[in-house]
Amino acid sequence: MEQPTAVLPESVSWRLHIDRSMWVAGVRGLMLQALHPVAMQGVWQRSDFMDDPTGRLLRTADFVATTTYGSPAEAEELGARVRAVHRRLRFTDPETGAARRVDDPELLLWVHCAEVVSYLEVVVRAGVRLGPGDADRYFAEQADTAAHVGLDPAQVPTSAGRMRAYLASVRPRLRGGAEARAAVRFLLWPKVPAHMRALAPLKPLWLPVGALAYYTLPRWARKEYGILPEPPGTQTAVTASLRALRTGLHALPDDIYNRVFDEATIARARTARRRLEAAGYDVSRGFAGLRDPGTWPVREPTAAEPVRVRAPGPAWEGPVVER
Repeated sequence: MEQPTAVLPESVSWRLHIDRSMWVAGVRGLMLQALHPVAMQGVWQRSDFMDDPTGRLLRTADFVATTTYGSPAEAEELGARVRAVHRRLRFTDPETGAARRVDDPELLLWVHCAEVVSYLEVVVRAGVRLGPGDADRYFAEQADTAAHVGLDPAQVPTSAGRMRAYLASVRPRLRGGAEARAAVRFLLWPKVPAHMRALAPLKPLWLPVGALAYYTLPRWARKEYGILPEPPGTQTAVTASLRALRTGLHALPDDIYNRVFDEATIARARTARRRLEAAGYDVSRGFAGLRDPGTWPVREPTAAEPVRVRAPGPAWEGPVVER
């Protein structure tokens, strides 16, 4: 029998990706990605990001949702569409004049790693606790997800140690160029697309999301950008504000919170809920409630898929990259 969702509620990916602080994590991922000068050119030349930033964020949110609680078939179908789009796109490296592919494995790897590191670090800093080995499990799970965008999972870092080594190897090539700084300034205060003009009065609510995304970047990245001031005590205030924002977002009723998503994403969540219920999960407290092991069906352990029990021990403290 096919498993009900692309990753199961027992996974670390579920615990992180279902959390509402992922909005900050996603924007932080975009800011970190922009530091790669070649990858940034791919976005600058071939993306509608600057014209429709909300659309880009919602497409990213839909990708994360589909590869988390979508069915395995839905995740593979979406991945095939993403790979087909990327396969057709080319851009010019301004330093060499050479044509580059958007689906260049080197660039895809950087985009993937910047994303998943941001998801892990921001959500944990916002208050989600991980136990010993959970960071390694998360990166291993996401190496499989990386196949949806065309990466070979064998080439993707599958542990916190390997991720640190990869980030250290690529860091000398990272810099806050003119396009990268322009992208970050835009993310701090994006324009409202014409089709969302009715929401323009709510734009000030974006400010804490953008600012927290910036201030959760590693220290060297914030130094590269040098956009926002950082007086003493800033990082302590950032952690407190991030946790307060998370608390506020989780206090919103689902019917209000879900209004930000596309209808297709909401419909996918409804069908996922039915599949999970049919598989024996207690979905009465929603997707977030499925982080509780008491909501999982009782399964006999097998050699291929042992039952995982969260062992007591110190929480994972991180971060993967220094603040």
